Amino acid sequence: MTAAPRRLTRAQARRVAIAAQGFLDPRPEPFAATMRHVQRVIDRVGVIQIDSVNVLARSQYLPLFSRLGPYDTALLDRARDRAPRRLVEYWAHEASLIPPSTWPLLDPRMRAAAEKAWGGMRRILAERPDFVDVVEAEVVARGPMTAREVEAALEHDQPRRKDHWGWNWSEVKQALEYLFWAGRISSAGRTTQFERRYASLAATAPPPERPAWTQRPGPDADPDRYLELVRIAARAHGVGTELCLADYFRIKREDARPAIARLVADGELVPVEVPGWRPAWLHAEARLPRRVHAEALVSPFDSLVWQRERIHDLWDFHYRIEIYTPAHQRVHGYYVLPFLHGEALVARCDLKADRAGGVLRCPRVTWEPGAPAEARPALVRNLESMAQWLGLGRVDLPSGWADAP
Repeated sequence: MTAAPRRLTRAQARRVAIAAQGFLDPRPEPFAATMRHVQRVIDRVGVIQIDSVNVLARSQYLPLFSRLGPYDTALLDRARDRAPRRLVEYWAHEASLIPPSTWPLLDPRMRAAAEKAWGGMRRILAERPDFVDVVEAEVVARGPMTAREVEAALEHDQPRRKDHWGWNWSEVKQALEYLFWAGRISSAGRTTQFERRYASLAATAPPPERPAWTQRPGPDADPDRYLELVRIAARAHGVGTELCLADYFRIKREDARPAIARLVADGELVPVEVPGWRPAWLHAEARLPRRVHAEALVSPFDSLVWQRERIHDLWDFHYRIEIYTPAHQRVHGYYVLPFLHGEALVARCDLKADRAGGVLRCPRVTWEPGAPAEARPALVRNLESMAQWLGLGRVDLPSGWADAP
């Protein structure tokens, strides 16, 4: 790109965002995706969120389906679990998979674990620092291990007594989670029951890979770390506000602000104005397509829709996850996926994989005002594709699902 516009329409900003997130990249044939395709998605988004909800599919698998179509999920597991590891787990946006090179950039979060981690983790560190050290030693000696396996190993190596050395499963889990947050141990993937497998850094990334991603210089390097995190976020967004760029890795806006200024000074970010939006910045290498046509069912935990103000400002789309809303108060359903059609978010689909019945159930479809008629058959195609990917025989849609709002 030789010149950047000083002003973008909202439609242009939407198209930039869709392209930056990889929705315009060519899709392979169903189940023909290779590790190269998986790596392309990783490079595009930079972060893949994890969540335990499995009503449809584990959340880490869905962003790749949205961008590649039906693919073998074992590819993502391999990228996470086998050398050369392309992904490691840490608290990035939320619990997330990130490239190993991103892990040391989050060192400020690791160093702040004693003050910023959740209450149980801070409490076990304050009250039982000796026990935390024992748990770490057990993982280093025996890992990778789940929390229950660590508990069993401790029972053998450090039998419970009634004096001050007593402990319980909850304390084991709290110690493990603190060690994970603090970057003292890592994760070697998840079990089929979604249990994290804790491991030493050496076991997670053996030489010669380990030095490339476990180097953690001190606080003096923090400004450069924030610079790199904002750089990743800016590339993944294509165009974004300060809030967008800070929220991608959940860093403070006051830490993102100097990084943005440096990227502007270096010409990597270009200030732009988007009507009705806050001051924004365009990545200098972002695609500026004149037209786009994308079709995708988008996970509630997809990086395209993380920042709710962003999707409201660019798409005029009010989106809330209603998983934790009481059933009688839900507006659109339990596990609702926006449907991207063209350059618009045109519908919301409440989806559930009925594995016993072999059916992809869609009890509710809510169309946005002005959704085009051609979006109806497109939605059916995408639901059928998802059912195929999940190994389900058919799609069950509600009566009147195609009715205009």
